[in-house]
Amino acid sequence: MPPSPSADAAVPLPLLRDHDFLRYVAARGLSLVGTITTLIALPVLVYRLSGSASLTALVTALEAAPYLLFGLLAGAFGDRWNRRVTMVRADLLGAALLASVPVAHWLDVLTVPHILAVAFLGPTLAVFFDGAAFGALPTLVGRGRVAQANSYVWTVQNLAEIVVPSLVGLALAFAHPATLLTLDALSFAASALLLAGIARPLQDDTRVRKPLSLRGIGEDIGEGLGYLWRHPGIRTMTIVGFTQCVAGGGFVSLMVVWSDRQLDIGTEGLRFGIVYGSWAIGSIVASLSLPRLLRGTTPARVTLVALPFSAALGVLTPIWTDWRLGALSLLVWSVFYTTVVINSISYRQEVTPEHLLGRVNTAGRMLSWGVGWTGGAFLAGALASTLGVQATMFACTAASFVGVLVAWTSPLARARQLAVE
Repeated sequence: MPPSPSADAAVPLPLLRDHDFLRYVAARGLSLVGTITTLIALPVLVYRLSGSASLTALVTALEAAPYLLFGLLAGAFGDRWNRRVTMVRADLLGAALLASVPVAHWLDVLTVPHILAVAFLGPTLAVFFDGAAFGALPTLVGRGRVAQANSYVWTVQNLAEIVVPSLVGLALAFAHPATLLTLDALSFAASALLLAGIARPLQDDTRVRKPLSLRGIGEDIGEGLGYLWRHPGIRTMTIVGFTQCVAGGGFVSLMVVWSDRQLDIGTEGLRFGIVYGSWAIGSIVASLSLPRLLRGTTPARVTLVALPFSAALGVLTPIWTDWRLGALSLLVWSVFYTTVVINSISYRQEVTPEHLLGRVNTAGRMLSWGVGWTGGAFLAGALASTLGVQATMFACTAASFVGVLVAWTSPLARARQLAVE
């Protein structure tokens, strides 16, 4: 089925002068500031309370698990519900959830199970947010500008990832990790207000939606999975994304422990913030470069070239014991890793029909992030106490080489044009 004409309608204003798009970007940026704070604070909080590498890795696994459990369902509802309303409600509920951690800390009743519950429930709300957001962006900006729009969104995200980790690292020397989560709660509330102010529709309001029923939801999910599997480009990039996320999930789940035990920089301070921020510097290079790359080549070629470099650098990074070399290796790895990720997401949004955007994109993210990232994090947690941190990181990051093999023996290599159709 061809995409809806309304989904492809050109937006007359340049993106950086489009107030609705700027509201969307600002909302994502504010929310990301809080999310980055949480991604650092929760593992540090659990590690300080328990001293356990396995429990610290479990936080990362729980943050990714909701995509595995609810990704397909969220995509089906995302294509049915009003996308703006869904995103606003998810943000407001997320604000209330994150606020429970500092409140419990101030009342001296905060426990590790409470933190683990927040680590799971917060991303669960985010899954339903994404089910709407994946379809909202192409409808808001027009399909021809999805890669450019994603570039701006990821640039804002990566600027936050450069600044915020350093600030959080410094703040952890003076403030309790639970107290810092107040920032996350406030950022979600601000994001909800901005999204509520977007004037243009974020879905095709002319499309007839089937009555809601269990059978209908099952058919919706099957339709999304079927499109993903039948489309050679989306199928291959999803498999590649899975292997990348196994590597990334395994590495990130032990990053706090790696920083403390191998890089010997502890879990706070400027050096800790620089190591975390180095990934963001590489990501911003990737996000700004990708639209230019795609003007001269195809998404297939971008994946085929960037993926082997990502795999090699993923295995190289755990070697370092000097924090400066570790930060540099993370930066360069991030350039290639993020290029593959943004390229895959943009390609999927560009070629998927409007009525399938939520289902196909959340299914792809479920298989990569939900299964891959969760699996990598759980694997890291299970192996860390036996193999040690460095050997476990090697085992997880090596999964990227499977993705290289799949990509170079797939339709991406046999028909490298695979341009947006």
